[in-house]
Amino acid sequence: MSLAPAGAAPTAVAPSPPPRTAAVVRRRPARRTAASVGWGVVAALLAAAFAFPVYWMVNTSLLPTNLISGPELHLWPDQLTLRNYDTAIFRQERSPFLPALGNSLQVTFLVLVASMVLAFFASLAVTRFRFRGRKAFVLSILVIQMVPGEAMMISVFQLVDSWRLLNTVIALGVVYLAGVLPFTIWTLRGFVNGVPVELEEAAMIDGCSRPRAFWKVTFPLLAPGLVATGVFAFLQAWNEFMMALIIMTRPESMTLPVWLRTFQQATKSTDWGALMAGSVLVAVPVVVFFLIVQGRMTGGLVSGAVKG
Repeated sequence: MSLAPAGAAPTAVAPSPPPRTAAVVRRRPARRTAASVGWGVVAALLAAAFAFPVYWMVNTSLLPTNLISGPELHLWPDQLTLRNYDTAIFRQERSPFLPALGNSLQVTFLVLVASMVLAFFASLAVTRFRFRGRKAFVLSILVIQMVPGEAMMISVFQLVDSWRLLNTVIALGVVYLAGVLPFTIWTLRGFVNGVPVELEEAAMIDGCSRPRAFWKVTFPLLAPGLVATGVFAFLQAWNEFMMALIIMTRPESMTLPVWLRTFQQATKSTDWGALMAGSVLVAVPVVVFFLIVQGRMTGGLVSGAVKG
């Protein structure tokens, strides 16, 4: 018996969708699994391509000299030897390794600490306070980053020479600091700007003083940004070559990148085994530093990508 009123048009009933078959349900997870496997293979190939030069450097450093220059290809150190490391560290004909290591550590530590402190307070001033010349200061940071360091080599050398600071760690550290600060200030500015000032105000309402509210609330949120910019400062100071070459002219004042240059001489053939051993020694502190800060660095990079 129909309940529709008399004279009313019959209502069309929408057809129900056909039920999903088991084959359709199984096909989608299979496609997702195949795509995941494909992207995993691509990622593994890219990782192997990036890691192979490092592996080849370590492998060459562990091979005897006659095998390195021989016609056969050795993909692994089948005749392992540590003679290349002994040559790189203790050979008397070349500049010593330990003073170069000490100089690099001192310069890098000086640049890392000074750049983090100065960039931190500069980024706070630019982000949290309004003052005359603020926009001009931010614009000058961008302009300074556009100037290549090679264009200032002569003027930097003359300036350091006039101060009588050639072959000193302080002079090289100040030069590196001047080159690193613009980028670190600009990067930390993005991190500080991504932390709402209302968090500090809420802590101050709860009874905290302004300095305590900053150190208890804001500073822990900025720690990943400090680590991410600290990695940049560390790499710039550790790997820089040109300024160290023109400022640190004495053998005992060399940094590690300049020390590696002594393995190549115009009158002698290059000792590739010792050169690769020296390259491994230079890379070890960088690897240790990354292992220490990798957790914080990942968080800082992700935070910097979404905050600005």
